[in-house]
Amino acid sequence: MSIRLPVLFILTTIAIDAIGIGLIMPVMPGLIREVWGGDLSQAAIWGGILATSFAVMQFLFGPLLGRVSDSFGRRPVLLVSLIVMAADYLLMALAGTIWLLLVGRIVGGITAATHSTAMAFMADISAPEDKARRFGMVGAAFGAGFVLGPVLGGLLAEYGTRAPFYLAAVLALGNAVFGALILPETVTDKTRRVFHWTGSNPFSALQNLARLPSIQPLVTVYFFYQLANMVYPAIWAYFTIERFGWSPGMIGISLMAYGTGLAVVQGALVAPTIRILGNQRTVILGLVIELATLIVLTAITSGFWTLILIPVISLGAVGLPALQAIIARSASDDSQGELQGVLASITSVAMIIGPVVMTQIFAAFTTPGGRIYLPGAPFLLAASLMLSALLLFVRYPRQEN
Repeated sequence: MSIRLPVLFILTTIAIDAIGIGLIMPVMPGLIREVWGGDLSQAAIWGGILATSFAVMQFLFGPLLGRVSDSFGRRPVLLVSLIVMAADYLLMALAGTIWLLLVGRIVGGITAATHSTAMAFMADISAPEDKARRFGMVGAAFGAGFVLGPVLGGLLAEYGTRAPFYLAAVLALGNAVFGALILPETVTDKTRRVFHWTGSNPFSALQNLARLPSIQPLVTVYFFYQLANMVYPAIWAYFTIERFGWSPGMIGISLMAYGTGLAVVQGALVAPTIRILGNQRTVILGLVIELATLIVLTAITSGFWTLILIPVISLGAVGLPALQAIIARSASDDSQGELQGVLASITSVAMIIGPVVMTQIFAAFTTPGGRIYLPGAPFLLAASLMLSALLLFVRYPRQEN
């Protein structure tokens, strides 16, 4: 069979995972208030709990599903995950209590933890000279889904808070049917591995950090950066409703603009910036831009100027690839795979901690009758984390670019 259709299936699966994350963001504040009641501050707290539960499940089940696919095949893991994902979105569309939404996010985190399986499938079907190109296609598919998801969610919100979940269910089920028709199994008797629970430990990569002492300061910078940037997915919808009274449609448009800006920066600006400034100065530039925009967002009161600021916010992303390059050059050639596992785990930990911390702070500073009213307080915490990252990075000994 031609590999074009299986590749299309994998790219569609990755895109649907990303679309599903962004699709529901504009409607979550309204949906939580529908099923739970209370004000926006209380909805934000539950929003953080739901987001953290999703991230915890992805962290715990990502390595497990990868090992299961090594033993039982990529095809059943991918297809079963899509079918369960479709049922899960339908559950959330019909949920009448916050507890059903929580169950939905827990199950959703498990079913969306198939990125490693999808990447393994691409590796299985690709010749050595094609691997990098196809892995790049996976990244592009995720980016496209991340951009498309919020705007679709915002538009569909005009038909009610449940409408985006129905679309997500249809997309997941339709792709499962497509995969059932065209997806071959790539794990053979020769490559099949016996399943062992010991290889499914999601904390193993973090344990490996102790064996890489030379990069620990840089990994700390990376963690502060990732944790600070969790402020955007965690509280953006709640912040813009509270501060500017934005509709779900406007929230979706703003998130699309942010995702598009990130794609442009990482696709077109990173390479020339590093070529001109070098890695060290590019990291500093990115951290300074991130810090400045977070401080502005702490106090901003104009929705119009916030939209104008979004492209500037996106420019801060120019520093992350340079930071990753410096970290990679600080580790030995024979530990690069181990290092990438560490960075992936660090990102997962930030995704777990960030939403619950940022939403709790938002609630504390927006609760009616509270001592201080400051919807932008989470951005102030994020700015503090970014400043810590900047100060730690400039103290780190300079290395060749």
